[in-house]
Amino acid sequence: MKSLLLSFAICIGSTAAQAQNEYLSIKNEIRQSIARGNAWLVDQQNEQGFWDDEGLPAFTGLALTAIVRDPNLQSPAEKLPTSAEKGFAWLLKQQKADGGIYNRGLSVYNTATSLTALSSAGRDVFEPAIIKARRHLIANQWDIGEKGKSDNPNDGGIGYGSHDDHTDMSNTYLAIEALALSDKIIEDGNHADEPKLDWDAALTFLSRSQNLSATNDQEWASDDEKNKGGFIYTPGDSKAGTDVTKDGKVALRSYGSISYAGLLSLVYANVTPDDPRVIAVKEWLGKNYTTEENPNMGAEGLYYYYQAMAKAMNASGIDKLKLADGTEADWRKDLAGALLTRQRENGSWVNDNGRWMESNPILVTAYTVLALEEIYRSIR
Repeated sequence: MKSLLLSFAICIGSTAAQAQNEYLSIKNEIRQSIARGNAWLVDQQNEQGFWDDEGLPAFTGLALTAIVRDPNLQSPAEKLPTSAEKGFAWLLKQQKADGGIYNRGLSVYNTATSLTALSSAGRDVFEPAIIKARRHLIANQWDIGEKGKSDNPNDGGIGYGSHDDHTDMSNTYLAIEALALSDKIIEDGNHADEPKLDWDAALTFLSRSQNLSATNDQEWASDDEKNKGGFIYTPGDSKAGTDVTKDGKVALRSYGSISYAGLLSLVYANVTPDDPRVIAVKEWLGKNYTTEENPNMGAEGLYYYYQAMAKAMNASGIDKLKLADGTEADWRKDLAGALLTRQRENGSWVNDNGRWMESNPILVTAYTVLALEEIYRSIR
């Protein structure tokens, strides 16, 4: 029996070693690429501490998250790089009385991104700001009409920061991620009375943004072959346009970046892997798997797509993604390869397609460094 157990242990150890060896080369490349990307970002920091546009603290939040998550840092929670210290000092000064961290509107987008940065730094001194930022995001969750009934398609979701337009999957996913990453602050027992997101309502909103009639109560939901399981921008509206199904009906087109955002949101909402919503979105992603474009959007939002893909794959615990033909894709190697080959000589990245501000190299470089860091952490 002892020899059998010993053999089993050796086998397990060999498998783990093989996995490490398989990714050893690309892991080293990723680490070097991250260092070059972050070095370029540090060079772009404004003297006052912010990045690119002081009206949009989200840019600073993204750059700071990339810097503090760098695997090249030693104990970042104990001592942050000078650039990060300066950046966080500026970011904290932008927090408003309502808890939001914003300057020129888009309070949810800016606050969620800033909250993720503050939570990623792992510093107790940021806790008061984190608590206030959480309150701001939670206060912006929609509940229109009869309270608690989700009688408006937007209910449960979160928009850019006002209740006079719409909610959407992008702001909702960013807020959900920021709240999930900062949950440990309120779980320590020191903030028992803090408000919490209405997760049931949020899940209803997520379901209403997915092409899956079994769990989506909206009439537009389509189970046609092209779109079933994928996500759209907001209930009733897709940034990717429409398809005409075989029976002549119009279907809102699912697309890549928001489908990965949907998967990540389901994970943070503690939806289990055997849930039909998770199964369906994984099937859609497998059918539309690529690192060459943002499925059904082409080059538009490509680097947003890369970051959402890396985060969703890692959080879901997906080792290899099952494709439509039955084969499996090694998303780590594929995605890392796509990102490494796109890095410019100066260490930055940029999208030739400028939609959603992706012609801005600071934004795109932060997106890419974060994606690479996610891949790096996913390699056990």
